[in-house]
Amino acid sequence: MGKKLYVGNLSYSVSDSELESMFAQFGQVDSARVISDRDSGRSKGFGFVEMANDNEAQAAIEAMNGKESNGRALTVNEAKPLEPRGDRGGFGGGRPRSGGMGGGGRRF
Repeated sequence: MGKKLYVGNLSYSVSDSELESMFAQFGQVDSARVISDRDSGRSKGFGFVEMANDNEAQAAIEAMNGKESNGRALTVNEAKPLEPRGDRGGFGGGRPRSGGMGGGGRRF
């Protein structure tokens, strides 16, 4: 089983293929993806690399974490699982609703 790595502080010009080639020297890369802003399409400056072998992934973390790339010191570690956003499952603000015609204040 492989590991998914988080790669932070990437230059905004790094592509998926460049990210893959940065990690391919440590072993088989199953996937490499730079995360882009949904609206603008511009890189968010981080990405994820999936490596086929745990030992190769660990070697990549040790070698690449703190290494300078395009003038930036990379942050590389094992990716954490995606946590759910809030306990209510998605939409809405944090305030409880009080219902009805602008009420919600104190009642007498």
